[in-house]
Amino acid sequence: MNRPAPRSIEEYLTQLRAALAGEDPALIQDALYDAEEYLRAEVAANSGKSDADVFAHIVRTYGAPDEVAAAYRDTEARVKVALQSPVPRRADSPAVLKRFFSVYSDPRAYSSLFFMFLSLVTGCVYFTFALTGLSLSLGLAILIIGLPVFLAFIGIARVISLGEGRLLEAVSGERMPRRPVHPGAPDGLSARIIEMLRDARTWTTLVYFLLMLPVGIAYFVTAVTALAVGASFMLLPIVGIAQRAGWWVPWEREGHITFNPAWLDTPGGWIVSLAFGVIVSTTLMHFARGLVGVHARAAKALLVTIP
Repeated sequence: MNRPAPRSIEEYLTQLRAALAGEDPALIQDALYDAEEYLRAEVAANSGKSDADVFAHIVRTYGAPDEVAAAYRDTEARVKVALQSPVPRRADSPAVLKRFFSVYSDPRAYSSLFFMFLSLVTGCVYFTFALTGLSLSLGLAILIIGLPVFLAFIGIARVISLGEGRLLEAVSGERMPRRPVHPGAPDGLSARIIEMLRDARTWTTLVYFLLMLPVGIAYFVTAVTALAVGASFMLLPIVGIAQRAGWWVPWEREGHITFNPAWLDTPGGWIVSLAFGVIVSTTLMHFARGLVGVHARAAKALLVTIP
């Protein structure tokens, strides 16, 4: 559909947003930021020309909104293909087992498990930052210094949220924005503050930071517990063989561990213990990959502005 040529920055961005309708919100945010940054630079550099001449030049050099949207779609498709994890081949007979254990060949399973451990650290940092920033902003609100403190706090929070999004994209593959939301035309300090307060992303970002502490604790405890259980059951056969051979077991004072129930101290019990430990560890890898994928989609809903 042929649209009239844009005659202002707002019209250009509106047409670009419409041309990208249905695409990933993170992609739209990146495209709108790049376009607005370029448009405002071009308008400022050609302040002596008419709007028609300036936007005719922009359409020739940068492209019409439909052309820019098509270029972003094409680039996004190429990037997805390049970053997509290889799909393991399926065999006919042991298909279920191969799919179950193929998680060990997926790099995202390891990165997701790493994120479950890292989330305890990031959760503490985010929670402390959000609580401290909110307390300082409210406590200093009656003073002149309260305003710059609040603005700095919100600005840093947006930078951190952008970094958190890139981390989640790296570990889960969920598309996150690579550009922040453009601040728009410099309308003055008071207008900028009002816009920050009206922007839902300002508050949903703080909610995400505050929630990351309990979420991070839950992730860390789950990962540590599952790894400890899986590793313990996989080590039981080694302990049993070491005791049968008369080797010293360093973590027991008398060099002997009593198995309870006793049938675990048999070759059959060793096999069952080893199998159970492998199942627990492999299930943890699947769980971590799925959980972090859900976490990334929830984070996108809180950190990314839907254009």
